[in-house]
Amino acid sequence: MALVTMDRLMDRAGQKNGAVGAFNVGNMEMVMGVVQAAQELGEPVILQIAQKRLGHSPLSLIGPMMVAAAENATVDIAVNLDHGLTLECIRQALELGFSSVMLDASSLPFEENIEASRRVKELASSYGAVVEAELGVVGGNEGGGEKQIRCTEPESAGEFCVRTGVDALAVAIGNAHGVYAALPELRFDILDQIRERTRVPLVLHGGTGMTPEMFRRAINGGIRKINIATSGLQSMADYARDYCAGVTKADYFKLSEAMVEGVYKNTAAHIRLFAGQLRNF
Repeated sequence: MALVTMDRLMDRAGQKNGAVGAFNVGNMEMVMGVVQAAQELGEPVILQIAQKRLGHSPLSLIGPMMVAAAENATVDIAVNLDHGLTLECIRQALELGFSSVMLDASSLPFEENIEASRRVKELASSYGAVVEAELGVVGGNEGGGEKQIRCTEPESAGEFCVRTGVDALAVAIGNAHGVYAALPELRFDILDQIRERTRVPLVLHGGTGMTPEMFRRAINGGIRKINIATSGLQSMADYARDYCAGVTKADYFKLSEAMVEGVYKNTAAHIRLFAGQLRNF
């Protein structure tokens, strides 16, 4: 189909009371696995990579691969820079053809977050791209050390979206990046209040390890994009380990196929959870 902006995919998901899956990738096998699952299921997805991962996957190499995969896919795919921390990195992603970027200025004071988000929105608009921002603090480690959860204040969310003009808002409702030691206690009451005060699609980070019921409640509460990163990395590594454990002499091409399969299986399972009327619950 085409490389598209993620606001189109979120709007489409909202019409079906669903959410679009945003899958973080770090190598060719991950890109291939995500796209294979999306195409086989006939559902759009978002390919994304976080700035903190660029030490292992340089943007100048992984970025063009992600864009090419989207442009040649049989379903609509958005390509997003996840948790952009610097204007230089965001600009580089836009120059490479990313259709969406996320600025994570959530650790800054409210007014500084607004000003930084406005600058990125202006920059992205000049490239025809859209912007996701974060208000409140999603927990876990996502570029800058371990973060303590600070839930988004509903009364600030509406003002933030109006003043910045961002196209999507990542919210903090008890969610965290990485692997949960125990199931999180998500504040769906806060999510409901945020939805009442905003007019932009809402984004849930830290999807790895959440239950189908949590996804259902989040989507019903206005979440239109759900990020999946850790479980994709884990699934790829598990399939690679299992392949190597079963042979006396590993073959790179078979190893590559195993890695693609691991990502494909994980991606397909989440797409089925998020798409349409949550038809697989």
